This record gives sequence, structure tokens and C-alpha cells, in this order.
Amino acid sequence: MKKRSLIPQTKVKNPEPKEKDDNWVIWAAWADRITFEEIREKTGKKESEVIKLMRRSLKPSSFRLWRKRVHNTSIKHRKKFKLGRKKLREKIKITDIY
Repeated sequence: MKKRSLIPQTKVKNPEPKEKDDNWVIWAAWADRITFEEIREKTGKKESEVIKLMRRSLKPSSFRLWRKRVHNTSIKHRKKFKLGRKKLREKIKITDIY
């Protein structure tokens, strides 16, 4: 009988691909907390190139769903993401918790 580890393992539905190739770019584009700026730093692809890759690689309905999600939430740009986090922190104060 195999011994189980004392450290719990969290299984992720869509784990991060190992290589920084097109599969990684598609995974990162779907991830909410990875901005277009981070994708550009790691792969050198601009936002327009990522959109073209997504259009080529995904089914039309999946691409429309992704574009709608990225456009509405505005979290794929670092500046907007940081602004949203700042507003959230201001809304939740320590006094609200107690």
C-alpha cells in the first residue's frame, strides 16, 4: 500500500503548459490574472497578435465568448487591473470585517 503525502495536492482544471509556445499564449489569454503586458514580456507577442492567434486557434463561438469576456471585464490590461484592485481594497476595509 502506498503512503499518502501529508501535503494536500490541489488539482487544477487547466494546468499551465510547460513551454512558452502558442499553447501557453492561449492558456494565458484565458487566464483572468495574466495581463496582455505579461504575455508580451514572456513571449514577445503584442495584444493584436494574441487576438489573431486566438481567432485562428479557437472555434468561432469560443473566440466570441473570449472577446466578450475580455472586453467587458477589462482585467487584461495591467493599469486597469491595478485600478480595479485598488477600488476593491478601498471598499473592503478592516473596520468592515469586525
